[in-house]
Amino acid sequence: MALTEVYWDHHIPLPKLAPVQAKVTVALVALLCFINSYDGDFVFDDSEAIVNNKDLRPATPLNNIWSNDFWGTNLSSNSSHKSYRPLTVLTFRLNYLVAGGLHPVGFHVLNIILHAVISALMIDVFAVLIGGLAYDEKGRILNHAPKTSLLAAIFFAAHPVHTESVAGIVGRADLLCALFFQLSFLTYCKAFNKDDRFSLQWVVVSLLLCAAAMLCKEQGITVLLVRMGLLTRLGLMGLGGLLMLYARWRIMGTGPPAFTEVDNPASFAENIILRIVNYNYYYSLNAWLLLCPWWLCFDWSMGCVPLIKSATDWRIVWLLLLWCILVGLISQALCSQDSQRRRTLTLGLVLLVVPFLPASNIFFRVGFVIAERVLYLSSAGYCLLLAYSLGHCCCRWSKYRKLLCVMVLALLCVYVVRCALRSHQWRSEQSLFTSALSVCPLNAKVHYNVGKNLADRGNTTPAITYYREAVRLHPTYVHAMNNLGNILKEKNELVEAEQLLSKAVSIQPDFAAAWMNLGIVQNSLQKFEEAEKSYWNAIRFRRKYPDCYYNLGRLYADQNRHLDALNAWRNATVLKPDHSLAWNNMVILLDNTGNLGQAELIGREALRVLPNDHTIMFSLANVLGKLQKYEESEGFFLHALRINPNAASCHGNLAVLYHRWGKLELAKKHYELSLKLDPEAPGTRDNYNMLRRKLDQLKRKRGERKM
Repeated sequence: MALTEVYWDHHIPLPKLAPVQAKVTVALVALLCFINSYDGDFVFDDSEAIVNNKDLRPATPLNNIWSNDFWGTNLSSNSSHKSYRPLTVLTFRLNYLVAGGLHPVGFHVLNIILHAVISALMIDVFAVLIGGLAYDEKGRILNHAPKTSLLAAIFFAAHPVHTESVAGIVGRADLLCALFFQLSFLTYCKAFNKDDRFSLQWVVVSLLLCAAAMLCKEQGITVLLVRMGLLTRLGLMGLGGLLMLYARWRIMGTGPPAFTEVDNPASFAENIILRIVNYNYYYSLNAWLLLCPWWLCFDWSMGCVPLIKSATDWRIVWLLLLWCILVGLISQALCSQDSQRRRTLTLGLVLLVVPFLPASNIFFRVGFVIAERVLYLSSAGYCLLLAYSLGHCCCRWSKYRKLLCVMVLALLCVYVVRCALRSHQWRSEQSLFTSALSVCPLNAKVHYNVGKNLADRGNTTPAITYYREAVRLHPTYVHAMNNLGNILKEKNELVEAEQLLSKAVSIQPDFAAAWMNLGIVQNSLQKFEEAEKSYWNAIRFRRKYPDCYYNLGRLYADQNRHLDALNAWRNATVLKPDHSLAWNNMVILLDNTGNLGQAELIGREALRVLPNDHTIMFSLANVLGKLQKYEESEGFFLHALRINPNAASCHGNLAVLYHRWGKLELAKKHYELSLKLDPEAPGTRDNYNMLRRKLDQLKRKRGERKM
């Protein structure tokens, strides 16, 4: 397997560094490119995979990560994405434990470090792929192409297409997969000693590392196809791979995930010819991202890449160009008289294509059009081919060596600058989403995410514009309709809100959130019967829906159906014990209907669940005051004020308590505090004036007695 020195290597315009120096250099380049993402927020998919994923919490049993998918959903569920990556989730959990919570800095720093380590290890991978296996007298692997492997590793470290994998925390799956992919490959190489004898132990270790790669992300198994060896070793690799695939299939529940047309429209095309044409167009776009990684986007679905539906579509040129280039490279790899060229081109193409196969739609439908993160490993093959091409050019056109050196330096500078800019965009959702508007203006999801981000920050007026554009671009976009309907509801534009939400549930009848929001709007329009039906539809499609039970309770309360309201709110607290509003409404309703004893019991039960909830303390204090349990009532009022000292209503009601209790000076003090916080507080000024008259009367009486 050993080759002689690679003849073009010394023409590469780089200094020949010692192995450690080369690895440190590559790692520093990787750090330089992505260091400014270290203090970014949780963005985009991070919210589902990390922020809302209960498998990260110490209170969740550790065994759950082995039965749930990457997003925390049980693999047996119909809604599971079937992305089985327990080792990646385990690293998220460790980040959570070390940081003591959801602090994104630690997550980002680990991603950056992983990319630096992977980039440094790429030198060893490239060295074997280019120069083959050779050993010195101490049994250490020799690098016959130190400059080419260094240049390829630097290209890999600085390639901007990696930004999503490094700056986006969920990209940890791609990073860990790549790391174990490399370790599995390099360990397999150790199975051959300098006498070309074969070590079964290293092959077993290599298979275990391959399994670890697959437990980080599915494409890890493709390392088996990158290896070289004799029939016996290939048989072992094949057997191990089949066992891993079978285990993976069993874990998935023997069924693939379900995707929709908006996720991958080409896979739903009318006939197989259209599907093949559009798949190949997607391949050409992926190739373009490797070649010119300037137009990068966090999401390429929902109209971002319109389907090719006709032979006259000019975009067919791109897929024809792609295959012309591939055929040219393959012919050189197979037919060249130069064995070193054949080897480098063959293995570069293998490293380019094989890791991409799981995302190619060839074996199964995938849930995306283009995903920059899936190019993380494939980009290594591209970088190897690019470094070889530059070395070949330097060898063939040596008189232009300085010009080629300048071009290489310029390309690396462009890569570094683009990485820095793109990493900065990944620091927050606002910058990430808005950056996509110029890249994918036809993508409804981009407009939706920009609108959602604006709405979350309270900018509802511009959010409406983006939501409307999302619906215009994708008329069946039910989530955009739901969010737009919610904003219009808050702006009291109830008729249009009802129309949008009604359309959303007609398009997707099992959309529980839209049914609930429709019920809220119908309740506001006093369409009580329709509202009740909408709430029950929401509960039918999502049985454990505490917020819907809460809103159903409000509907019943508005209709004076007090028992039904109490039952609905009780259901909400059973499903979600910390549902503060449901507890509080039960106490208030029982108080208003004169059931003070029951109100007290419910209030105390609520505080056992939510001991620091000042709204429940306030309501319970009112009940205790009416029961003439003045000292307990005072204690709850004061506790509530320690938590929320600027609550005018709490000061006002405490003043009423003191007024009843006969502690008139304290009553006066809290009336004044209440009026200072809210001069328009209903009833407070009247009560304050009444107290002042009473104090004046008492003062006059004391004066008369002295006379």
